[in-house]
Amino acid sequence: MGAVEHSVNILKIFLLWFSVVNVVPVMLWVERRAAGFIQDRPGPNRVGPFGLFQAIADVIKFFWKMDPIPDNVNRFLFAAAPIMSLIPASIVVAALPFGDRFTLWGHEYLLQISDLHVGILYMMAIGSLGAYGILFGGWSSNNKYSLLGALRASAQMISYEIPLGLAATGAVLFYGTFSLRAMVFMQDGTVFGFLPKWGIFFQPLGFVLFFISSLAETNRVPFDLPETEGELVAGFHTEYGSMKFATFMMAEYMNLFTMSGIMTTMYFGGWHLPFVTDDTLFSLLGGSRNLLALVQLGVFFAKVYTFLLIYVWIRWTLPRFRFDQLMRMAWRNLIPIGLFNLVVTAVLLYFWEMR
Repeated sequence: MGAVEHSVNILKIFLLWFSVVNVVPVMLWVERRAAGFIQDRPGPNRVGPFGLFQAIADVIKFFWKMDPIPDNVNRFLFAAAPIMSLIPASIVVAALPFGDRFTLWGHEYLLQISDLHVGILYMMAIGSLGAYGILFGGWSSNNKYSLLGALRASAQMISYEIPLGLAATGAVLFYGTFSLRAMVFMQDGTVFGFLPKWGIFFQPLGFVLFFISSLAETNRVPFDLPETEGELVAGFHTEYGSMKFATFMMAEYMNLFTMSGIMTTMYFGGWHLPFVTDDTLFSLLGGSRNLLALVQLGVFFAKVYTFLLIYVWIRWTLPRFRFDQLMRMAWRNLIPIGLFNLVVTAVLLYFWEMR
């Protein structure tokens, strides 16, 4: 690889990663404005037009606030835990296909940091490492509420990774590949002449399982038991403030983006528009590869932000479960349904191939 190509790849990685990081301030504003709208109140509307600069004010506040460390904590793990949550959330997006290709100086480059043949395995494996940051943060805080929150988080993530994995296995079985990029290509066009070839129409049960499990994996309402303020003050991050707390928050929103990106990729056609194939769109855009890449990037982010809005909508609409209800749902309901979906998918594919 030449120096120019190497530099372009580094620039591509930075720009894609920067786009994901900027989800955090955008979602902070969206979350608070949506909460105000749903609860019939204004929400942040003083700092900048429509309160758009509120997130910037919050960042400045986090940087300048004092960062006290409580007595009798494990100082190394206490400081390392937020980073241990942020790093997996940052690198897991490497396998997400944001689009097909773009052209620069006569060379084509993927709109993806890395086209891994085991992309879905990579994302689920790396994403699950964020649980260690929560566990170490709760244990090292020397606080009973933090410890209980960490134990809840670990039990919750272990339980809901099983139905999450079963749902993803059903999709892998249907597509016949672990590559997220290959999955998107298989969803181009229509079936029966009017229905988009999106995975949601072939794996509806798998999508429902994946979506519910993603709420639990990211500790979102109604599954936010690790940080429920009514019982545990703030759960695993009770003792955290300033930028350490902000780092946990960044990891949460980046994990939301990742989950939304996986669902967009596996079940909603990735960068594809409904009813329009890539070849047709390429012709309509005058054969410009870069214009096509921009449209694909916009379509992908539009779908992802739709899921993020749904996450916010659910947060301010539903009450949280009790912890026993949470665990019962995973082991008695979601896991059996996931196994059923897997068996049905395998049987239908077997008879389809026998035709």
